[in-house]
Amino acid sequence: MNATATRAIPLSLEKLPRRQQATVAAIDWQGLSVPEARRLRELGFDEGVDVEVLHKSVFGSGPIACRIGRMTIALRRTVAAAIQVSPVPVSPASRPLA
Repeated sequence: MNATATRAIPLSLEKLPRRQQATVAAIDWQGLSVPEARRLRELGFDEGVDVEVLHKSVFGSGPIACRIGRMTIALRRTVAAAIQVSPVPVSPASRPLA
């Protein structure tokens, strides 16, 4: 199989579907304010960290709840948009039964 076919295309954390596992690919630190960037670093956001979106606001402009490690945190959508993630492919054997 072609190696490029198995790689996930990076997308913003804001666009990641709920319950989809992903790995942080890049963070646009210059696109964030100093306090926002400091908060992300204090919470452990960095390239290579596993993340999962747990909940999104119904109205589309509210915060996004996500899991990083064992923490559940809320991020503004503008902050989530600055975080690029690569979705982790789900194998058929690991999918939950309906």
